[in-house]
Amino acid sequence: MADLVSPVRDDEPLLALRGVGKRFPGVVALDDVSFDLRRGEVHVLVGENGAGKSTLVKLLSGIYQPDSGEILYDGQPVSIPSPYAAQRMGISTVHQELNLVPELDIGRNILLGREPMLAPGIIDYRSLYRSAREPLAALGLPLDPRRKVRTLGIALQQTVEIAKALIANARVLILDEPTAAITAEEADQLFTIVDQLRARGTAIIFISHHLEEAFRIGDRVTVLRDGRLVDTLPLAATNQQAIIRMMVGRELIQQFPERKSTPGEVALGVTRLNRTGVLHDITFEVRRGEIVGLAGLIGAGRTEVARAIFGIDAIDSGEITINGLPVRVANPRAAVRRGLALLPEDRKAQGLVLLMSVADNVVLAAPGQMDAAGGLVPPKNRANVARRFVDALRIRTPSVGQQARLLSGGNQQKVVLSKWLLTEADIFIFDEPTRGIDVGAKVEVYRLMNDLLERGAAIIMISSELPEVLGMSDRILVMRGGRIVAELAGLDATQERIMQSAAAGSIQERIEDVA
Repeated sequence: MADLVSPVRDDEPLLALRGVGKRFPGVVALDDVSFDLRRGEVHVLVGENGAGKSTLVKLLSGIYQPDSGEILYDGQPVSIPSPYAAQRMGISTVHQELNLVPELDIGRNILLGREPMLAPGIIDYRSLYRSAREPLAALGLPLDPRRKVRTLGIALQQTVEIAKALIANARVLILDEPTAAITAEEADQLFTIVDQLRARGTAIIFISHHLEEAFRIGDRVTVLRDGRLVDTLPLAATNQQAIIRMMVGRELIQQFPERKSTPGEVALGVTRLNRTGVLHDITFEVRRGEIVGLAGLIGAGRTEVARAIFGIDAIDSGEITINGLPVRVANPRAAVRRGLALLPEDRKAQGLVLLMSVADNVVLAAPGQMDAAGGLVPPKNRANVARRFVDALRIRTPSVGQQARLLSGGNQQKVVLSKWLLTEADIFIFDEPTRGIDVGAKVEVYRLMNDLLERGAAIIMISSELPEVLGMSDRILVMRGGRIVAELAGLDATQERIMQSAAAGSIQERIEDVA
């Protein structure tokens, strides 16, 4: 990382796809797509969920093979038969879904398959940990490489993934939603590293739903829609609205739809909630027809508040009231019975049963709504209900019988949302509800949230996207170190005021908070 040179640019493609197609049963994932990547450029790849971005990445990563067309590397046709072959060719990918071994430490994960050896079968751990510290330091995170990955939160695990790619000295680096789970400050550090890599000639594919990041870091942009190429053009020659129009095929005039509801009676009350070392005297209330936003840096305690209210984590003291009456929420089953719903931050581990179908996942939390006798829900009923949500949320799937694991990340998020919309819940906790969802689908989620409010629901929304918090919240609670440190009225709140309240010292201090 230290031997940086003057910017290297070459208009001849280092990597190119020519007329590539890829099909799955019932789905055309890519149709006659051409794409090229030059040395020393950041090429941003955008499109709605299901547009074909992940498929293109998996073709370049050796996970999938194209059904038609060809891949050129250094001007020569190549086959990329496996992820190992891609790495040998100098193509490294940081996938949106983490690909780490939780029981190994950070150093072993960073150098997995490239461990220095004292002798055959004997790892040189001193050299390994010394080598692992370099990419971690480059990312501004002085983590102990001997620390187990399973003890890290999502943001720090993402950083370890990026460190793996940095140490490989890849000629091509693919970053798939690398900022989805990290703070703005950590994203700034990532962009600094991207600039350094670009300066020494690394070719970078950058995938993000945050278009402001594209204009901040990118040179060119390629837009995909429904598996087809819409256009490739310099970012200097376009703007965000034009890209959105190409992505969704229509104009999105208003990102945050107007609210018709007004706050009413208190639905949920939380008083002096405590969990040793995690939450400290958490007190707030949420009214019907109201969205209360929870803002703060990673490790501030926002998700921990949601888990405590929903009965996942036991509390040491405090009171929860629903409709003015004290309740005991001992576990998630009790929470659902009392009309609570939680859209979790980690959809794969906590929100879905990946081997089950879309239809089965949609009805998972509320099977009794379709079977008055209390037995198993008939498959036809499951399918009919699931199709309503597939249409309403524009879930891209060949059928409601498709396994959830085969959907893109954004479409998986929509299935989780569908599951809770089907219940009779009237108090919703949305933890990062639009993470991994494209700009068009975000507007649909916001409209669904407003529809819930008009029906008398109360919503807690946890989000790391400050424009989303500001655009959707009636009130904003800012957390730091497991405490609520500020309450801002929606009209009075600004990004600057939120960040001033949320800031808690150095990155190292926040790492210790997460630990």
